Amino acid sequence: MGFLDIPGLGKKHYHEYGTGNKPLLAFHGYGMTGRQFHVLERSILKEYHVYGFDHFFHGESKLNGWTEQQIIAGMPKPIVKAYMDEWFKQHGRQRFSVLGYSIGANIALILVEEYADLIDTMILMAPDGLSVYKGFHFLTHRPIGKYLFKHVTKSKWLAPTLLKSLKKIKFIDESLYQIAYNEIDTEQKRQDVYYTLNLIRLLKPDTTKIVQLINKYNIKCRLIFGKYDNLFPMKAAQPFIDKLPNAEVYEVNMGHWLVTKQLDEYLVNLP
Repeated sequence: MGFLDIPGLGKKHYHEYGTGNKPLLAFHGYGMTGRQFHVLERSILKEYHVYGFDHFFHGESKLNGWTEQQIIAGMPKPIVKAYMDEWFKQHGRQRFSVLGYSIGANIALILVEEYADLIDTMILMAPDGLSVYKGFHFLTHRPIGKYLFKHVTKSKWLAPTLLKSLKKIKFIDESLYQIAYNEIDTEQKRQDVYYTLNLIRLLKPDTTKIVQLINKYNIKCRLIFGKYDNLFPMKAAQPFIDKLPNAEVYEVNMGHWLVTKQLDEYLVNLP
């Protein structure tokens, strides 16, 4: 494990694991850490040496000197390049691959946008960033949504009540309800949700540019979706997929919670 000391941002913590020798920069989903992908030991880890980064407000990554106002304003997209500047200082400028699950896919996609000429493979699992997810956009960009988000996350009873209502009207399913509920059951967790989603709200990949770069540099793409994922389903990403004639696209019999031993078994047995 190690840290990237990023000027003007803070310390970005990363985990190292895997028995392969090809570098893979990996970005996890909400509520996890950079160790999330360690369960993919028979597939991903045999091929790659993983550098799994903790998001801020997760694991051991720490913002340095940022005020609440700065956090809510969001982290500027160009800062993502600073991740690589520091990583290259430690490990040398070299070719690499990227992996992103859920909200972590945004950073993986931005790295493709910025370093396509150095990237061999892009692996996305239940990815955010390929289309606009209206729920997150409402909470972090619309005035009424921002107001509600702030007050709901500061309340002990509003957040659970809202989740139950969303499940009742089938906006979210039982699995998403359980995942979300486990992330709001304490005051600290509710604050971390609020800070995390606001901090990353400006990290929106330019998918048109990314498609052009993937095709130009023949970047290998593997896109994996959960058949029962109501958060980031394959149908929402279909316009992106249709522009990548050589992409490997899989829809597995799972929900949003993809990074499991079950997925590892699925990947191992691919033709």
